[in-house]
Amino acid sequence: MLRFLTAGESHGPSLTVIVEGLPAGLEIREEEIADELARRRLGFGRGPRMRFERDALRLTGGIRHGRTLGSPVSIEILNSEWPKWEVEMSAAPGSPSKKLTTPRPGHADLAGMQKYGFDDARDVLERASARETAARVVAGSLAKSLLATIGISVISHVVRIGSVAAPMERRPTTAQLPAVDESEVRCFDEAAAQAMIAEIKAAAKQGDSLGGVAEVIAYGVPVGIGSYVHWDRKLDGLLAGALMSIQAVKAVEIGDGMVQASQRGSVAHDAIVKDSTAELAGGYARRSDHAGGLEGGMSSGAPIIAKVAMKPLATLNRPVLETVDLSTGESTVSFKERTDVTAVPALGVVAEAMTALVLANESLRKFGGDSVSEFVANHQSYVARLGDHSSARE
Repeated sequence: MLRFLTAGESHGPSLTVIVEGLPAGLEIREEEIADELARRRLGFGRGPRMRFERDALRLTGGIRHGRTLGSPVSIEILNSEWPKWEVEMSAAPGSPSKKLTTPRPGHADLAGMQKYGFDDARDVLERASARETAARVVAGSLAKSLLATIGISVISHVVRIGSVAAPMERRPTTAQLPAVDESEVRCFDEAAAQAMIAEIKAAAKQGDSLGGVAEVIAYGVPVGIGSYVHWDRKLDGLLAGALMSIQAVKAVEIGDGMVQASQRGSVAHDAIVKDSTAELAGGYARRSDHAGGLEGGMSSGAPIIAKVAMKPLATLNRPVLETVDLSTGESTVSFKERTDVTAVPALGVVAEAMTALVLANESLRKFGGDSVSEFVANHQSYVARLGDHSSARE
């Protein structure tokens, strides 16, 4: 099935991603991948590094004349800053010019140093860095291209930064994604966006950071993706695991999950009605979508909705978090690497990538096919069969 592996460090020469399981014949355009990477750099509150960490790509395997070959796809994201780090991050035998011995609270630094026996936090932070998500976005771009062949799209928008939350009365459609990306904080509500910007400015003035919540939405997913048969095949579990794996994410909510925990069953569930226009759900629809498009570990045919919560970034522009210098045992404050005030706008783009990868894998499991044409034909046959069953019951 579809799987991917990333390699590389934040300040290394490049990040590499290998994606295995894509069917042959999928159209791949380097500029489309670059566009997705550019979206990851969006957002008010990002640090100055976003202006010079340009993502130059090199497609090194699995693609010929703009189409996948069915073999693993390999793509490199080159680091334009590598000349500055070539000595410090060299793979050749040697020693660093300076060891980082004051681990930052909220990062992987201390636990990673203890786990591997390192005496330099850089040996941990270079791989634990959220820079790795650039490789995930590349993989997600390929997954999005595959999903597009069967009419599935994945988008996101920011619904909270700090204490400012956007109203949830309406969600953006796929056609409205450009409008979301035009927002400085990728928020669909203009009034909330301005309040978020003000909150970011206030935190920046104090040298502090902010977390928040992005909502990811998948449109066009037919009923029956995922499984109720095995615990590790449940689609909500797969999505939650993938989204929780994103750096700094501390919570994932499917649909109205947290609210439902305090509701009665008579109001928490989505009533089922006949609807001849609901082709992807076999002629049935839900009056609401409290379940976030997932029931019993499977897609219901309604939009799949998940909220992803990111904690405030742990590296602050005004280091005040207490730590211990591991070389002396003395109390001190944590060191500072380059940082942002918030990365929530970028979180949504990474969440899209992880959601797309899960849905692409489960769609391949359901529809199969060594080529894109076979994959699409199997999907069309399945959707048509749903309609046939619905007609037979009328």
